[in-house]
Amino acid sequence: MAQTADQTLEAPQATTPAAAEPTQNQSIAVEIYDQIYNLRGIDPAYIERLASIVDAKMRAVSAHGNTVDSLRVAVLAALNIADELCCARDRSDNLAGSLQNSQQSVRSRAGDLSHLLDELLEDRKVG
Repeated sequence: MAQTADQTLEAPQATTPAAAEPTQNQSIAVEIYDQIYNLRGIDPAYIERLASIVDAKMRAVSAHGNTVDSLRVAVLAALNIADELCCARDRSDNLAGSLQNSQQSVRSRAGDLSHLLDELLEDRKVG
């Protein structure tokens, strides 16, 4: 049976371009690891999505380990989520670097082609 947290917490807000325009905070009750949390945020669907991720991660940690201490499960789940975040940031940084290198290469090739076209046009004028 789920227990209810006795205070309302401010939930994180979506930071993606698809996030709804800020309007007014709405209350939403979410269940995480058999505990009900009353949260406030702009986008209830986003808050539910986050709560679902945290709940799933806590349940996976609990199933994998030998602990029933919810605080320990929460800390281990937070470490797993932080690891996923760091890996995603590293991948993002690597992709950004690759994109920058590709852009420089395209600019360089475009410059070379422009120079060749200028030479061809100049040769046609002379010839």
